[in-house]
Amino acid sequence: MTTIYITIDTEYSAGFFARDGADARTANFDASIAGRTRDGQAGIEYQMDIFDAHGLKAVFFVDPMPALIWGVEAIADVVGPIVARGHDVQLHVHTEWLAFAGAANPLGSRTGRNIKDFTRDEQVLLLGYAANALQQAGAPRPVAFRAGNYGANDDTLRALASLGISYDSSHCPALAGEGECGISLGADDREPMEYCGVIEVPVGSIAAHRNRQRHAQLTALSGQELIAAVRHSRDQGQAAFTLVSHSFELLSRDRTRINTIVRRRFEKVCARLAAMQGVRTATYSDCPPEPAKGKPASLLPHHALRTGKRLCEQALGNALFGAR
Repeated sequence: MTTIYITIDTEYSAGFFARDGADARTANFDASIAGRTRDGQAGIEYQMDIFDAHGLKAVFFVDPMPALIWGVEAIADVVGPIVARGHDVQLHVHTEWLAFAGAANPLGSRTGRNIKDFTRDEQVLLLGYAANALQQAGAPRPVAFRAGNYGANDDTLRALASLGISYDSSHCPALAGEGECGISLGADDREPMEYCGVIEVPVGSIAAHRNRQRHAQLTALSGQELIAAVRHSRDQGQAAFTLVSHSFELLSRDRTRINTIVRRRFEKVCARLAAMQGVRTATYSDCPPEPAKGKPASLLPHHALRTGKRLCEQALGNALFGAR
């Protein structure tokens, strides 16, 4: 049985805040969390409707850093519906919010785009603040973490361990060496492992052109590729495979319309996962990942026809709904 972790990075937009300010909290929530548009909703409530309809469980990595500006009530609005519907709330941190926090900044005047931009002791302070804010907003004590922008480093993992947070999912093998992650793991480190005091749970990926990889994110792969990746993981006997999406990912680039192409992809992937034998979805609370044993499973091989179909679909989506 292969366990699939459907993970949703759930966050207010710091860019929206920089443009429209503190008074636009409701509008930020509508665009970033609820996904409210003139055509209906496609944010976390809609995502949970689809999960629940198919009996799937998901992990929502929720960023509590906007509590620095709006208080924990703003985070409770995010956490409450997730907890009420039996899905998992875990910790996500975008340190960009420190630039707007003023006197509430736990580090005084220190700011940075990614959590890796801070010392280990500073990271302990930030992660401790964020974990406490998440609990004050109504979530259970988090046991897992993903850095905003995947921007963690080895000190982040050690800081998490010191706080009793046992799992991290910031390593994205497909982006190793070119993204913002500073964790000292590479493209071949693709399965859960003990590392720097925690269990690192990498984001899933598939083989791509010229010996590269492509990460298993809803807008990075087609529905066909995502399902093929899960099926391949199952057939290889892989214990766990992690999928990534966001609270706003079913919307257009400007977050004013539903991206019907991505929404349809999301619905089809959920339906296919629910029907697939030999896989199950789980959360870090009820069935956390364990370190893999033996050699890493192989990647789903690159398939030119699948890639070509995805590129065509992405080109159409970008033309209709804005490039991501």
